[in-house]
Amino acid sequence: MLQKKKLMLAAVMFAGLAMTLSGCAEKRARGVTDTEVVIGQWGPQTGPAALWGAIARGTQCYFDMINDEGGIAGRKIRYVMRDDAYQPAKTVAAVKEMVENEGVFAFVGGVGTATGMAVRDYLDENQVPWVFPASGSTHWAWPQSKYLFSGFPLYCDEAAILVDYAVNTLGKKKIAIFYQNDDYGLGGYYGAQLQLESLGMEFVEAVSFEIMDSDVSSQALRLKQSGADAVLIYATPKHAPMILAESAKIGFEPQWMSSNTLSDMPLMYKISGGAWKDMIFANFAEMPDSDSPLMQKYRAAQQKYMPDESWGVFFLAGFLFAEPAVEALKRSGKDLTPESFVAAMESLKDFKGIGPSLTFGPDVRQGSRSVYLVRCISGTEYEKLTDWVTSTIDVDEAVRRLRGEKAAAE
Repeated sequence: MLQKKKLMLAAVMFAGLAMTLSGCAEKRARGVTDTEVVIGQWGPQTGPAALWGAIARGTQCYFDMINDEGGIAGRKIRYVMRDDAYQPAKTVAAVKEMVENEGVFAFVGGVGTATGMAVRDYLDENQVPWVFPASGSTHWAWPQSKYLFSGFPLYCDEAAILVDYAVNTLGKKKIAIFYQNDDYGLGGYYGAQLQLESLGMEFVEAVSFEIMDSDVSSQALRLKQSGADAVLIYATPKHAPMILAESAKIGFEPQWMSSNTLSDMPLMYKISGGAWKDMIFANFAEMPDSDSPLMQKYRAAQQKYMPDESWGVFFLAGFLFAEPAVEALKRSGKDLTPESFVAAMESLKDFKGIGPSLTFGPDVRQGSRSVYLVRCISGTEYEKLTDWVTSTIDVDEAVRRLRGEKAAAE
């Protein structure tokens, strides 16, 4: 009888252990079956940043191409995308729904700093990998998060590169900035400020605006009164044309320079009514008309799967942001878990898609600090001004200033 009880107890313990292990395996493999892996993204299809919504649609096109090629390790990608209208509260609701109802294994892209910050901790706590946030915020890698890998150019880095070019190549002596009053705009502000200080200079003017502002005429007047001969723009695709139009009305014509977030040249030229001419902008991807093998392949995919979409920087960015995630899926193979995916991402060294070379590691979560500069000639013509340029500013100092500014504001 005693032996029988021992056997029964052992059986119960074994069953409990099996259930526990099964539950852990199920948790590790959320969104993964033998035939499918679920990847998600949020993006503003409506609202003030809707033009950036093309990024999420570009990712859909890229995954359609990957699936038609046979998928990855026997799995097809099921892509789930939600419109958050560039509103953090909607991002939170959308991401939770995608994780908890759709079973998303990992996210790629995701436009916005405030939107991303609203879900950063949630994704980390739930061990959901997130690759290439569509934002150049320092928050993605300072501090580091195990499951988060950033490849987008830091706003502080590109601003420093723009300032250096304005001063040392163009000979500009009075630098100003028009920036969105949030982490995005302030990132550009502090990066430019650090570069100016290294040159023994300071801003002649810095004017901000709020995302819901519909009038920037007072900002244009302040910029003109400063006598600035070069002005950096850190704004949405809605507000950038507004500041150009208001400045033109009062005869203010500095050298305008913009963040890579406004690098879709044909689109910006069109919506600005041609005012984008001579804009110098940072860029993070090959130009849309590049004849590299990858770009030729991606253009063919766009024509096949989404011929009604405009082939521009925003749309092709959806390909770029997903490239390292697809490579990590390939390296993970059949044994796909959050842990194996993280290890695969950390193994990427000088990975090259259609953007800058990316390198990650156990202690490296910012894959690149490089952009190149371009001058707009027309809606279809441009001049590439530099090769890839890597910033050398002290990002830790930029972070200290940025977080100090936010603490003071709070």
